Amino acid sequence: MIIPWKDLDSETLDNLIESFVLREGTDYGEQERSLEQKVKDVRRQLASGDAVLVWSELHETVNIMPRGQFNG
Repeated sequence: MIIPWKDLDSETLDNLIESFVLREGTDYGEQERSLEQKVKDVRRQLASGDAVLVWSELHETVNIMPRGQFNG
């Protein structure tokens, strides 16, 4: 189920995004990016609709994923 990210408190959303970024450990190539930059990137992807915030009833978890990968 997609969670409407705009309905979340800004601090809650930031915490979810930070948790996602830290968990993913994404490689950004030669240029290292700060946590703040990564959080802004994910927030921008949510705002553009390229990424969605998803609740898994099966696992009782929240995740962020590319819209194209969500099959719900």
